[in-house]
Amino acid sequence: MSVEDNLAQFRGQRYLNLESYRKNGEPVRTPLWFAEDGGLLYVYTESHTAKVRRIRRNPRVRVVPSSYSGRPRGRWVEAEAAILDAPGAARGHRLLRQKYLLKRMFDVANHLLRHTHVVVAIRILH
Repeated sequence: MSVEDNLAQFRGQRYLNLESYRKNGEPVRTPLWFAEDGGLLYVYTESHTAKVRRIRRNPRVRVVPSSYSGRPRGRWVEAEAAILDAPGAARGHRLLRQKYLLKRMFDVANHLLRHTHVVVAIRILH
């Protein structure tokens, strides 16, 4: 399958399941909101989470469109994840706010609670 074919399965979906890996190689799966733009999938999460540490240590991940609970709705595909700096993160936040009305409310609450978040860009490899 081509990258375009693999990306196509995410269009029209609300969630993806992100599989990152512990130091011992054990996979950990997490369903997340996402937005797609320019061939990249953007997700956001609190900056202190284990998934952020796992991605920083090993950027190789797998993703699949999923239900809210993480049940796959397509084919798992190999990908590479990167924690974005400020300009890229702003783009990711904007795309996610456009797709999910609730994100705006979460942004206000997170600001008041002083929670920090990162945006992760996911590039499908093949």
